[in-house]
Amino acid sequence: MAGPSEKLTKPRRARKCAGCGLERPKGEMLRVVRAPDGSVSIDASGRAQGRGAYICRDAACLDRALKKNAFARVLKHPVDRSFYGEVAKLLKGESGDE
Repeated sequence: MAGPSEKLTKPRRARKCAGCGLERPKGEMLRVVRAPDGSVSIDASGRAQGRGAYICRDAACLDRALKKNAFARVLKHPVDRSFYGEVAKLLKGESGDE
């Protein structure tokens, strides 16, 4: 039993990558969100309102997600294939491979 000075905190939940299926902390992943109006976008803040899908910040995971059409499945909404290109540009920019 915890003493009065010990904090009882909830353990942080890991998020599952839509590409590879590995669980990682939220901060290590990129969030894609389907807003209530149906638009799909990259959620840089990780706090946008709507249904979210997470992906590792790795091009290989993005390729797997594209092959499985993972964003459409997880977001329960059609996602244009050009959107995967936008995510790829962002990942490439983060890695400094420009």
